[in-house]
This record gives sequence, structure tokens and C-alpha cells, in this order.
Amino acid sequence: MPSLMMKSLYFLIFSIFISISSISCQKYHPLDPLSPSEFILIKTIVHKAYSTSNHNLTFQYVGLDEPEKSTILSWQTKPATKPPARRALVHARLNKETLEIIVDLSTRSIFSEQRHLGSGFPMLTLEEQTNANILVLKYGPLIKSVKDRGLDMSQVYCSSFTAGWYGEKKAERVIKIQCFYTNGTANLYVRPLEGILLVVNLDEMKIVEYHDRLRIPLPKAEGTEFRASRLRRPFGPWLNGVAVAHEPGFEMDGHTISWANWKFHLAFDARVGVVLSQASIFDLDKNKYRRVLYRAYVSELFVPYMDPTDDVYFKTFFDCGEFGFGQSAVPLVTSADCPANAKFVDAFYAGPDGTPVNISNAICIFERHAGNILWRHTETAILGEEITEARADVSLVVRMVSTVGNYDYILDWEFKPAGSIKFGVGLTGVLEIKGVTYTHKDQIKEDVYGPLLAENSVAIHHDHFLTYHLDLDVDGEANSFTKTTLVTKRQSSNSVNAKHITPRKSYWTTETEIVKNESDAKLKLGLRPLELAVINPNKRTKVGNHIGYRLLPGPAAIPLLSNDDYPQTRAPFTNYDVWVTPYNKSEKWAGGKFVDQSRGDDNLEIWCHRNRNIENKDIVLWHTIGFHHVPSQEEFPVMPTLTGGFELRPTNFFENNPVLKVKTSKLHVPGSNCTTHL
Repeated sequence: MPSLMMKSLYFLIFSIFISISSISCQKYHPLDPLSPSEFILIKTIVHKAYSTSNHNLTFQYVGLDEPEKSTILSWQTKPATKPPARRALVHARLNKETLEIIVDLSTRSIFSEQRHLGSGFPMLTLEEQTNANILVLKYGPLIKSVKDRGLDMSQVYCSSFTAGWYGEKKAERVIKIQCFYTNGTANLYVRPLEGILLVVNLDEMKIVEYHDRLRIPLPKAEGTEFRASRLRRPFGPWLNGVAVAHEPGFEMDGHTISWANWKFHLAFDARVGVVLSQASIFDLDKNKYRRVLYRAYVSELFVPYMDPTDDVYFKTFFDCGEFGFGQSAVPLVTSADCPANAKFVDAFYAGPDGTPVNISNAICIFERHAGNILWRHTETAILGEEITEARADVSLVVRMVSTVGNYDYILDWEFKPAGSIKFGVGLTGVLEIKGVTYTHKDQIKEDVYGPLLAENSVAIHHDHFLTYHLDLDVDGEANSFTKTTLVTKRQSSNSVNAKHITPRKSYWTTETEIVKNESDAKLKLGLRPLELAVINPNKRTKVGNHIGYRLLPGPAAIPLLSNDDYPQTRAPFTNYDVWVTPYNKSEKWAGGKFVDQSRGDDNLEIWCHRNRNIENKDIVLWHTIGFHHVPSQEEFPVMPTLTGGFELRPTNFFENNPVLKVKTSKLHVPGSNCTTHL
């Protein structure tokens, strides 16, 4: 019988053969996410190239190296031709160095390689964080500290946090670790062992610092449980899940989704999660699909906490660039996260050894029947007749949930038949709790950097800034960014329209400017009324308006940190709510390529220093929505979802209402034929 080693070798050879065969035979859309077989092939190619030292090589990030937009669009005009070269981008660690490798899957070879010599490190893997968290549990000084507190070491759980950068000239690749007590609750983040902090060198996987500074009372477990099986009566209110009695009205062909008048491509990336591409909408009057959005995703999420003390100051997270929004995605629950008739899609990313990891049910797609109105009108002015026309609004939602430590982020991309795309985010999960000596607010005579939500428990003030990458192609690549200001005008006898003078003294009108360069496109919203749009300056409607899409902004939250504070130096892309740049394939991530312990020398603000021309160009819109979060007791021990978002809405894109002739089905719901008279 063959040995276990021989069986493993046979399996590896078979896997490689299958992966190569599938890549050779299968037809891909150039923007499809990397498949499991491709991850295996990438692993094989990289290991072969670094065969002399691959025993300590780790894959930190593996994603699609997307072709240039022009290449994809050219290929799509001739679909029978050979598709663009299929390549992958690999960020790897080898001998304490960061490698940036482009793997050509078509030729099964290394296309390019360079060593990263600048600041910052690649995305962390889940495995190295887990290994570091387990490592510290066997550390003698930690065990002694737990024993000195009279606690049971078997109930201690430790969690890793990125270290940030605070002016160090030389940085080791480290993470900081804090520990929590789980006895009596599954809500571990609300029971921190305050004062204990460890630092682990990830390249060497060893503890390099240990601190035990304080003796703070451990927050109580009582009242922190969130598992339904552990909660006690009384219960309520009783909520029934939405039951939809029909099959979903969309189709999936590979990764391309068709629904109502929309068609778009869906992909997944370990760093940013869901990626939407090539969204087009069918124009009934023109009898064709028209381009709207080439590529969209959450480029970065910056979460700085507002406690400058020793054990908290470094908690200024970049959830995409440091932890990976995609690899932090979690399986979705039917009838809770998504309705019962949703379609679920698995996602894959590369583990640290290059082997594909499956996240089952990572994405769900469903029609939302929320009781909203698409459009309506009741006409009573016609004598003897009342006319009512109403259409139900149904939309298509693509959803992913990413759990990064204590927070859960619900990310929605919603397509509306009237032409809008809505981007929604929901914040839920568990607040970051700091243990304190106080049991009542009146005892507090100092700044504790957050409100007291329970005995010995302060929830720290913090922010959430989500920066979206929105590459719009409004009826083509050549677009412009317009800024329309609403201006108050005085009506007087000296005005141009003096002959039409009425008792009115004022009105407002609009003044539109086509923004010429990147510097003028940077905007802080909320200071004055503005209408923002991406237009196609080369195309007009029949009556002469430039076709376009408006940005209906999300909640504006200007950073409150000082510009010279280190976290803000690393996240200057949050200084403005809107940026516009010319398309550049390499400018994907607002926080830069290597974010962990970065120094602010590679990010969206740095790119814009060139002040490039953006008029009548292929442009990218970047929009940041923010939340200044002052926690409240209703958000403890688990936070009800806080929502925000924004919308891309057609503006003179169609000749008239695109859903004037829409038909909506009438679903009979048993027990719904009741009327209440007021």
C-alpha cells in the first residue's frame, strides 16, 4: 500500500492537473474572481519559483490582477476573440521581506516580481492572528497576572489589534494583544482584562513585550449575554420573518446577474469583499443596455478610537487594508441575514499557504419587497372622476456581512428599477468596552473617553469612515464631474426681469461648474447646498441636457483628529467627503497598497497631489461616508443596527421616467384583506 506521504503527493499532482485542465477549458469573464483551482495553480507556480526557501513563504493577499479597462472593453466588442491574459496579484512574506508578485495563469509563470522597500506591511492573515492569540495563552507572566487577579486561565481569550505607526523610524511587523474573560458570557469583548497588553512579532511568532499596568475591576457578566438559548423571560416583541411566496426574479450566468432592467457582474476579493462591475441598465426607448458603473467596492474602512491612554491609543484600524473585509466575511443565516428565497453564493480566498479557503453563503442576493412605492399619483381635479395610479417598488439587493473583531458590518448594494444604485451599510455587533473603577456616572470626575454603559464598563468614543471606489462610465468612459451650487437671488426693481416684478423678494437658482482638476474636486459636504453629478459631456438628451448620474451623499462626518496626529496622517482620504481622480488601474485602495503600519506616503491624497486633469476623461469618484459614534445604553450588550448610505441616481440620463410603463405583480397575502377606518 502506498504510504501517507505518497498519497498526499498523488493528491497534490491530481489537484494541479485538475486546476490546469479547468483553466485551459473554462471560459472566464476577465473580471471573474479567482476560482479554487486557480488558487491551487497560483500556489504551485509561486512555490516552484521560490523552491529553495518556500518553507517560510506565506501568502498574505491573493487577488485578481484585473486587466486594463481598455483591454476589457476592446475584448467585449469582439467576444469571439481570445480573452485578456488571466493574472493574479500576490502579496507574500519571505525571509522578513514583502514581495509583490504578478502570476500569469495563462503561461503558468511569474510575470513580474518586486520587493517592497517602503513603509507598511501587507494584510494580516487570519491564521497568524489566531496563532499569536494562542501563543500568549501559554506565556508565564500572563498566566501569573491572571492568577493574581483570582481568575481562571481556562476562561481567558485573547484578541489581536494592529499596532499602527507613531513616528518610529524602523518598524518590526508586530501586533498588540489584549485579553478578555469569558466566564458567564459569550460576549467576551465586554469583559476586558484591563492593564494587560502583549506585543507579538509576527515574522518570528514570539512575544517581544509584556505589560501589566493596572488593577481594574472586571466588568460583570450579568446582562451581557446575547445568545437566545441563554436569555430568560420575558421575551418580546415577536417578529415574523418576511415570507415571499415566489421565486426570485433574477438570473445568474456565471458571475453576471440580470434582473429587471439591470445587468451587472459580481465578484469577491479578500481585501474589499464584494466587487460590482459593468452595471448597465436597459433603456426601453433606445432598446439597448446603457453603461452606468464600471467598478465599485468599499476601498477602505477607517475606525479610530478616541482614548489616548497606553492600552487603547493604538486602536486606529484600517479594516480593509489590515484585516481584509473579504476574508472577514461570515456565512449568512437564512431568514435572519437574508430572506428565505435569497440565493446564496460562496466565496473563496487564499490561506497563508496558498490553499483556497471557502466561506459558505458569503453573499446573498434577493428581491426586496418592502412595501415602498415606485411612483404614484391620485388625480381629483377632473370633475366626477378620481384617477389613481400606483406602482410597487421592488429592488434587488446584494449583501455581505463582514465581522472584524467586535463589529459586524452589513454591506448592501441595491439596484432600483428607476435607475438608482443605493449603497447601504449597517453597523452592529459589540462595542469596544474599557474596564473602569466607576459604577455610576456621578462618580466620574475625569475624561474617561466615553459614556458609562454598565458597572465598570465604558464604551469608547470612535468613528467609522467608509471610502467607496466608484468608477462610473456614464454612457461611456469619457465623463466629467459637475458641481452645481444653489444660490440665493434677490428680486428687485433693478433686476433683469424687472417688468415681471411681484411681491416676492428672493428665490434660488443654480450655477453649474465643470470641475477641471483633482484639487478643485475635493469637497467637504454639508457646508452649503450642492448638487454633484458625473456627466457625459459628449452626449445630450433631446432637449439638450447632458446625461449623467447624481451623487446623493451619505452622512457627512468630518474627521475631528488633528491633521498632524499619526492616525490621521495615515488616513487623509477621510479629510474630504468627495474626491475625483482619472482612472488608473493601480489606484485601487484609498489607504495605499501596504496599510499595516503605513506612514501616509501612499494613499488617495498623495495621488491627488499631481492635480491631474479630470475633464472629459475616464474618471473615478471616491465618496466617504462617516459616523461619529457616541455609544448609548441601548447599544449594550449588543448594538441594534445603525444604518447609513448614499445613492447614485440618474439625472437626465433618460428622456423621461424609465419606469412609467413598469408592470408590478399583485401578490395575495392571506389575512391581508382588512381595513381600518379612522
